[in-house]
Amino acid sequence: MTRNLPPPAACDTAAFLAAAEALLGPRGLTTDPERMDSWLTDWRGRYTGRALALASPASTAEVAALVKLCAAHGVPIVPQGGNSGMAGGATPDASGRAILLSLRRMSAIRSLSAQGGQAVCEAGVILQTLHEAAEGAGMRFPLTLGGKGSATIGGLISTNAGGTQVLRHGTMRAQVLGLEAVLATGEVLDLMTPLKKDNRGFDLKQLLIGSEGTLGIVTAATLRLLPAARGRATAWVGLDGIVEARTLLGWMERALGDALEGFEVVPAHCLESVLAHQPQARPPLAERHAWNALVECVSPAADSAALRKALEGALGEALEAGLIADAALAANDTQAEAFWHLRDGISAAERARGPAMQHDISVPVEKMPEFILAAVPDIEAAFPGTTAAAFGHLGDGNVHFHVLAPDGAARGIWEEAEGKAVSARVHDLVTRWGGSISAEHGIGQMKVDELARLHDPVALAVMARVKAALDPANLFNPGKLLHLPTVG
Repeated sequence: MTRNLPPPAACDTAAFLAAAEALLGPRGLTTDPERMDSWLTDWRGRYTGRALALASPASTAEVAALVKLCAAHGVPIVPQGGNSGMAGGATPDASGRAILLSLRRMSAIRSLSAQGGQAVCEAGVILQTLHEAAEGAGMRFPLTLGGKGSATIGGLISTNAGGTQVLRHGTMRAQVLGLEAVLATGEVLDLMTPLKKDNRGFDLKQLLIGSEGTLGIVTAATLRLLPAARGRATAWVGLDGIVEARTLLGWMERALGDALEGFEVVPAHCLESVLAHQPQARPPLAERHAWNALVECVSPAADSAALRKALEGALGEALEAGLIADAALAANDTQAEAFWHLRDGISAAERARGPAMQHDISVPVEKMPEFILAAVPDIEAAFPGTTAAAFGHLGDGNVHFHVLAPDGAARGIWEEAEGKAVSARVHDLVTRWGGSISAEHGIGQMKVDELARLHDPVALAVMARVKAALDPANLFNPGKLLHLPTVG
């Protein structure tokens, strides 16, 4: 296990720790290696750092006071939510100078209003907890993802998380009606009151959303809620190709309108990986298809039969038109969840097969099929023995582009050698197609070099100036998102 070594003498460490312990108390600050170890490595095991201490404030006031203390002593801060990020954005570096700031104790849902369609949550609220609270009030929070049992509201905001409902409801940006954050000065920025019309200058909350803790520490948010989805219809569709999947997406959008909430694509290779990894799982269709689509519709009306009829009708017309090869409609919620379990099990199934490089990328929706058809053979030809596969959220132009290592490749070694060259080539291709190397997982430390290499220099310069204005000492999450020197 990783152990904390004595940190470099960058400040009066003893004085700082004494003041921090006096501020936060024994529950709020620890330097015990046993208590810190599990939070110093990201959940995928790719990044491990060191920290001066683990701070766990219980209120916004404590966060603000701690930030002022860190500023006075020149101590960097690495904010952390559920530690379930995909880009190493919540893991400190190896210097041991920073404190790890956990928001997990700030886990109160301060209020929830079905009438107002809002919930006020602290940063440490677990996404699944919010789902359950909203459901109890006959409402729902329209963002979900595989890590809902550990992901926190603060982390989701800081990375502008996506998930499987972006097609209809948008990313986390669209769900945040108000925001509370602590700035590098220790001041509390209170933008919690939701207003549909407010033209008092910059929308500062949007600046903080997706900034990965580099501009401010999110402590609470006002989030939008929607009426619970009482009607649901789900189908698994077999297709001859990814181009047909894009055509089907447009077909479904025209036929079902706002009821269409999810449209995920799964190639045969990924489905077969899941079926091999989960012996209890069963293929939804009798025959193998080159591509599959998982289509889901929901409605606040408690009439699943009508929704199912509409989906069945749209698929029937698509079948008659020769657009799809086969389809299976879920008979009930249990079968619908089984379909989703196949989709959600892809990453785990491919990890079990061996080393892989995972890429969270986006290109314009209308270009995605052609991108996949060009990128898959390009990567496999450039790196013999690899297998490339794209799956995920076709409806919003975001797929997970995985490249599996050749048989026999050593885990941990292949990724650091050929794997880095694989990722660079994937990112070059994405950039050439006018896309983004980070669709929903953030930049963190994993892609900070690639962002510097490939992003628009003018955009990078503007981002650096914003960072310098709000955090001139670069104490908030240094080494993430942007390459900047740390003062001190």
